[in-house]
Amino acid sequence: MSGGVDSAVSAALLHQAGAEVYGVFMRLAQREVDAHQRRAEAVAAYLGVPLTVLDLTAPFRAGVLDVFTRQYRAGLTPNPCVICNRRIKFGLLWQQMIGQKADFLATGHYARLLTDGAGGFTLHRGLDPGKDQSYFLCRLRGERLSRILFPLGAKTKAEVYRRAAVLGLSGHHGGESQDICFLGAQSVTDFLTITSSGATDTSLKATKNSAGIIVDITGRELGRHRGVHGYTIGQRRGLGISDATPYYVVALDAVRKLVIVGKQQDLMQREILICELNWLSAVSPDLPASFLVQLRHRHQPAPALLTPVGDGTFIVHFAEPQRAPAPGQYAALYRKDQLLGGGEIMICSRP
Repeated sequence: MSGGVDSAVSAALLHQAGAEVYGVFMRLAQREVDAHQRRAEAVAAYLGVPLTVLDLTAPFRAGVLDVFTRQYRAGLTPNPCVICNRRIKFGLLWQQMIGQKADFLATGHYARLLTDGAGGFTLHRGLDPGKDQSYFLCRLRGERLSRILFPLGAKTKAEVYRRAAVLGLSGHHGGESQDICFLGAQSVTDFLTITSSGATDTSLKATKNSAGIIVDITGRELGRHRGVHGYTIGQRRGLGISDATPYYVVALDAVRKLVIVGKQQDLMQREILICELNWLSAVSPDLPASFLVQLRHRHQPAPALLTPVGDGTFIVHFAEPQRAPAPGQYAALYRKDQLLGGGEIMICSRP
């Protein structure tokens, strides 16, 4: 229970259905964590369910924040929510709750679990296309699906707000949860600067003194930058380069401290290389095979052929070039609306 409307309504629906509900608030490194905790406590008190406050700040910092910082410094574009879901929410929290004899772990994610006809479960998109969060679950351990509940998967956000009002929860819960809870109103650049200035790990401190040059795809120098960690693939604003048509960030080279820019067409890429492929099913599909591949949360899934390379990596070849895939993000694999798994993007090559 985060104190937001989604987890509040999830708890209320389960409680209303007769389940014995126990709330858990995780203290991570959220902005305004005390205010979030007070809202979670208010919702739990209103529903009459006990609430446990679990301090996971240390493992969250080590397993999510430090990884996030290192990957940005290395010129990658990490997705901390995917990492947190695997390591913290459906990792450490799941282990602790199941270890305490809980039957299920329920969350407010907009995703659906369906039976597969053989005693197992498959994970599918939430029915509200604007709120579907299945992408963020592409790294879940599939054997845990039978002990997870997603009460909101078949509901729209509008329905959830209406249900909150009917249940009398309005005024108790908070608003929309933030995608990256530890940023708040900060930019990534500001967060990394502050984090690095107080870091004891020398690899994290190196965010300082990372200024370099901006070059085009031919290597021609166009300007200077204050650190590759301040840029993301596809970025247009803040480059300080004028031309008849806009420049976009098309690649980052942290070793040589280069921000590489190009035109709109240079963002289009047909192939990516992925690693650490996670399948939700115990039996992985025969490969090569075609899937719908989603490159980020708001990306429209596109048909692609997945082919193993033989060293734990896989080539994803799209039927049509895709805009701005970014190393460090995750490629989620679907068949229709069923999430099959996902892997981390390593390398992208233009057509």
